[in-house]
Amino acid sequence: MDEIILVAPTMEYADQIEALREEILEANDGDAFAGCSNLQECVTAGKWIEEVTAMENPETCPEGYVTANTYLAVRKADNRLIGIIDLRHHINNPVLSLWGGHMGYTIRPSERLKGYGKEMLRQNLEKCRERGMDKVMITCFRWNEASERTILANGGVFEKEIFELGEYIKRFWVTL
Repeated sequence: MDEIILVAPTMEYADQIEALREEILEANDGDAFAGCSNLQECVTAGKWIEEVTAMENPETCPEGYVTANTYLAVRKADNRLIGIIDLRHHINNPVLSLWGGHMGYTIRPSERLKGYGKEMLRQNLEKCRERGMDKVMITCFRWNEASERTILANGGVFEKEIFELGEYIKRFWVTL
């Protein structure tokens, strides 16, 4: 696995954001847009960047949502967008506290199973520490073994399974 960094979404990555979106859509993966905010529905990368940037600040965060940062995981060697991960500042929300958790992430299909998810999550947990968070919840569908391995490799401790959205979802906690 090549080194990656987490960066804020900017127009510099607009074409790559749109290409990642198309690659995920073509893969027809039901959980592929986790942590991508509304990228699945967004028509342009520019609009998506505006929306996720607004989520960062309590004054601009839409009502009913929690403040969050979204990061692009970029491979340093070639500046390629590998995936997207978000960090919800709190989970004081009925959906997030039950099954959404503090973060979600996705890896573009052509870059999966190379260790990038594990590293993205590790770096995002560092951002949680920088924010003064002491414990975060991360979830995955029961069938998503790769995501479960990623969570466990980053210190996730299984709490319980819940049935939501017609599927079983596993809840894990990471103490920071």
